[in-house]
This record gives sequence, C-alpha cells and structure tokens, in this order.
Amino acid sequence: MAEILFLVHRAPWPPDRGDRIRSWHMFEALRKLAPVHVAALADNAGEAETARTKMAPLCKSLCIDARRAARPIALAQAVLRGEPVSNRLFRSSVVASYVDALLATGRITHIVAFSGQMAQFLPARFDGPVIMDFVDVDSAKFATYAEQDRRQPMNWVHRREAAKLGAYEAKVARSVDTSLFVSEAEAALFRTRSGLGGDIAVAVENGIDTDRFDPAQDFATVDEGDGPLAVFTGQMDYRPNIDAVSWFAAAVLPLLRQREPRARFAIVGRAPTEEVRLLARLPGVTVTGEVPDVRPWLAAADVVVAPLLLARGVQNKLLEAMAMARPVVASAAAATGIDAVDGDHLLVADGAAAMADAIAGVFGDPGGAAKMGARARDRMIARYGWDARLEPLGDLLGLPE
Repeated sequence: MAEILFLVHRAPWPPDRGDRIRSWHMFEALRKLAPVHVAALADNAGEAETARTKMAPLCKSLCIDARRAARPIALAQAVLRGEPVSNRLFRSSVVASYVDALLATGRITHIVAFSGQMAQFLPARFDGPVIMDFVDVDSAKFATYAEQDRRQPMNWVHRREAAKLGAYEAKVARSVDTSLFVSEAEAALFRTRSGLGGDIAVAVENGIDTDRFDPAQDFATVDEGDGPLAVFTGQMDYRPNIDAVSWFAAAVLPLLRQREPRARFAIVGRAPTEEVRLLARLPGVTVTGEVPDVRPWLAAADVVVAPLLLARGVQNKLLEAMAMARPVVASAAAATGIDAVDGDHLLVADGAAAMADAIAGVFGDPGGAAKMGARARDRMIARYGWDARLEPLGDLLGLPE
C-alpha cells in the first residue's frame, strides 16, 4: 500500500501566507492519493502547536519542530561548511531523526519535498518516486538582492547565497524524479540556470479557493475612512513586500494624492517591521498589522495594488484580489506568471507615474473598475481552481486518484 512522506519547510496550517497556502492545498491533494506522513518546521513554538492541533488527525504521522537557528550563527556555520545559509536556517535534528526512523520502517513509497531547504532531509537512496517542489528559483532571488545591494556591506552574503544555492538547486534536481515550479516562467528560468531539461523542471501553478474568496459574502466593515482606498496585502517582514510598500508610499502615493487628495493606502499583513510601521506617519497611510481575515480589507478596497519590484512565481495576493472581483494594479514583476490580460483582467504599470495614473483611472471610473473586477473573478474561476492546478500530482507520483 502506498504511503507518502511530505517534507515541508513551514507547517502548512494555517494557510495564511503564500507558501503555506500552496503547501496546505498540496497536502490536501496528497491525502486524496494515499496516507500522508508529514515532517515540517515552524517559525516558532506557537505556530508549531497550532499546526499540530489541526493536522495531527489528518496525518498518518506528524513531526513539527520549531526552528531555533539565529541568522548570524547560521551564516557563520554555512560559511565554515561551504553550504547555503538557507539550508542551515532550516536544519533540524528532530526532523532528521523522524525521517530516518520513518524511512527505516520501509512503509514510505513516495516522497514529496516542499521548498528547496527540505531537500537536505531526502535520503541518499530511495526506490520510489521523489518530487521536489522548489516553488520559486530562490537562487535567482538572491542574485537580484545582490544586484540591488551592490554598495551595501552585506552584498557579499547575497552573492554567495545566489551561487551556493544555485549549485545546490541543480544538484537536487538531478537527484529527484521531478522538480516543480509555480509557473512556466520560473521553470524556464531554472532550466536556463541549471542546464536541465523540461522533463525535469515542470510548472504546477498555484490556485485559488474561489468559494472562500467570493465577493458575494457579507464581510465586516473594517475601514471607516473617507476617500478612495488602495490596499496591499502580504507578509510584512518579507523583504520584497517591505520594498514594495516603502516605494509605493514614498513615490506613488504622493503623485496619486496630487490627483485625488483623499486617496489612502492600507498595508495589511502580519509582522510589519519597524520600517513598515513608520510608514503610518505618512499622510494617507494605514498599517494594520496582523488581521484575522484579509477578505474584509479586499472587499473594502477600491483598488488592490501589487507594486512589487522583485517577485518570484505567482503572487497569491493577486489571485485572492482578482477572485474577490477587485480591480488590480500591479507591476510587471508581480503580474508575471498569472494567466490574465493587461487591460482586461487587471492593469499592469511600471514606474511611479504610470502606476499613479493607472490607479487614478480606476478611482475615476468605478463602473469600469467593477466590470474589470468581474472579468477577473470569472478568469480565476475558469483557470485557477486548486483541484485543477494540482491534478498532475497523481500522475507524477504514479498514484491515480
């Protein structure tokens, strides 16, 4: 009888951020194929306990360990051992021992690893199918950081991580049966960087729960302000999100308020850094911190913005906003990988002036914005249901549903 080992770098519950949304739905898809054993890490003990409570009844067996590695120590250890810092940050003797003991029973017939950091727990030899879901090409992200930080003292860290992680990603891909990426653009980038073929790097896109993200539901009122509202949602200790909202608040919002003086910008998401919290001092800016549910903020938005300067893969924040039938204005980087048409399902704008113009156009034409939002939701329903997106998993594992 088939049994699956699912290795995941953050315990999938609750599915309230991009990586956990994808890994949760992948876990649900795998459970339909065979019993699943889960080995996962969590960012802290509280998150680990929350995930255990939800997931234990759903798993054949479960191990979740809270991460303890401090970044400076992980960096020093990685440099001494010549390995990526990313791997050192997600090292766990608890998870390693659990995986070794589980594999020793001989019950595991299939392995799925989620995020490249979990490849370090894969066995050197395994007879069954092994899938590595890299999601994004993380080494390319660090290469971009290095390019952006050329004059910064820590530039060498990003350059080193890009090189070390890129070599490690290629090595892992050669050792597994299939490597997954969240979009064809990411898969193609990986093929170019690694020199590996299309039969090894495969795109399995993200989806969206269009029943949950449905604008027809009744949502609590969260915004009592006066004036058109632009909303950004995301994990606010994640550097690309920090850079995006900082740039928007400093460069785009002032131009927008010249056109529409009452325009406001809400930054909605957990764990805002001090840099993000200070943005609330700017005219028109609100920083909510963690909210129990982003949907009321999406429902309140006159426009949802995604001014990402750096983006990898498919942005869940855009799928959620479009499923909620909100008009979206996104940078080209944020829109890459989403099967939607600029000017029909969303608006793509790069540069502060172009983005301010696009948002002002949305504010000035609420009827047209509503029609674009409705087309966006129709697109999400037709193209991005999770069941359809993850259907290839069964074939890749040789486990028909």
